[in-house]
Amino acid sequence: MSPTPSGCTVKDVPPAEFVTTYAAHLKRVGQVELPSWVDTIKTAPRKELAPYDQDWFYVRIASIARKIYIRGGIGTGEFRKIYGGRKRRGMKPNRSSKASGGLIRNALQQLERLGVIETDARGGRRLTSKGQAEMDTQAAQCLSVSA
Repeated sequence: MSPTPSGCTVKDVPPAEFVTTYAAHLKRVGQVELPSWVDTIKTAPRKELAPYDQDWFYVRIASIARKIYIRGGIGTGEFRKIYGGRKRRGMKPNRSSKASGGLIRNALQQLERLGVIETDARGGRRLTSKGQAEMDTQAAQCLSVSA
């Protein structure tokens, strides 16, 4: 295995690869507390079923952490729009629908408890230096594995 590239950031890695790598890291560390409703909740009111993947909550937390890394100052309301989608209403025109706010809020609280993000004074959340270092380490690992 080659040494990890120095100066590698999350922006240098393809998003899907980073999210799966960081989700696996969060699961391996074992500090994320899964809520009791994680296997029965829908991710949005427009959905019919819960996600099939057993580790979907880790993937959602990793995706939220990446989005805060790329663009800080995002709160629950903006994440509801980001993870929302179109609600199909039969013969009527489609409309946009927001994602579930409770699971996004829980994911943000989990990341705060881990010390990856913190509340920003201007609103929303921002990355901490510990969180940035941890995510950059995972990005470098992701690049070294794919190379």
